[in-house]
Amino acid sequence: MALQCGIVGLPNVGKSTLFNCLSNAKAQAANFPFCTIEPNVGVITVPDERLIKLSEIDKPKKIIPTTIEIVDIAGLVKGASKGEGLGNKFLGNIRETDAIIHVLRCFDNSNITHVDGNINPVRDKEIIDTELQLKDLETIETRISKVQKQAQTGGDKIAKRVYDILLQYKTTLEQGKSARTVKLDKEDKKFMSDLHLLTDKPVLYVCNVDENSAVNGNQYTDAVKKAIKDEEAELLIVAAATEADIAELETYEERQMFLEEIGLKESGVSRLIRTAYKLLDLETYFTTGQQESHAWTYKRGTKAPAAAGIIHSDFERGFIRAEVIKYEDYIKYGSESACRDNGKIAIEGKEYVVQDGDIMHFRFNV
Repeated sequence: MALQCGIVGLPNVGKSTLFNCLSNAKAQAANFPFCTIEPNVGVITVPDERLIKLSEIDKPKKIIPTTIEIVDIAGLVKGASKGEGLGNKFLGNIRETDAIIHVLRCFDNSNITHVDGNINPVRDKEIIDTELQLKDLETIETRISKVQKQAQTGGDKIAKRVYDILLQYKTTLEQGKSARTVKLDKEDKKFMSDLHLLTDKPVLYVCNVDENSAVNGNQYTDAVKKAIKDEEAELLIVAAATEADIAELETYEERQMFLEEIGLKESGVSRLIRTAYKLLDLETYFTTGQQESHAWTYKRGTKAPAAAGIIHSDFERGFIRAEVIKYEDYIKYGSESACRDNGKIAIEGKEYVVQDGDIMHFRFNV
């Protein structure tokens, strides 16, 4: 399930530094615009304490965590929607991602130049929002021109509905709001899915701060919180340069000691990865035993046969039933056999909706 989050932002806000912390893939982090010209893709392990606890019980030969892909995309400038800078390439790369991690510079440092000369994360946010909205408006207007005649003169009810939704989007975008603020039901969203609107993607704002602001933020992060209060968006405060220092430490104990010294229980990178995973509407189920403890990624709302198909297509094709143990029960009783003895294994059929943390065993016949 190769779902991607794209890291975006103006030049020199800390995108590549953050990407380097997230991934073993090394983007060039330099003090000049467009140091990341081709999108760098990193496959990121998702931290999950539950997998560790399951492996402590079963002591498997292999432990396989779940992953997501993070893409570092070239910095954008004003006029990108008209092709300025690397505009068309930048916008094309965003279109291919499933969610956006929008990095905002929330620190002062005279040695690192800002493309607009001074620090103002709300202005920076609005620059990117405007460029994405303008590109979406162009997409919407192109589609309107294709369906308008059919919607207004024919008896095609679907064309009329699509036209009305497109007008909703057009009005919203013209007001300087993102497409994600338009409230549609599931059926209406299906009509729009092929548009791949840039501002309809879920977004996580990452405020990149100095080390002293890593715990409580600063005046810049306060301004960002206020600016996004009406958006359906997540916000994280991360000190990317400090995270880079932490990433260089060799042992887990050294990293934890560093975090404690600056007042953090957990690294910003771990929090960011988990939030990105949630942003993509992903959850995890597990298979575990003596051979391996394995975390599997699925979209929230997935039914048992499709979840089985993530392991192998034969599992879905020949699905008979799923044996399900709740994570809490597995931890409490300490083994599959003990859960069975205590009546904690549920037998579920094709309509069962998988729940985050389920420990599953699939029965199938091909």
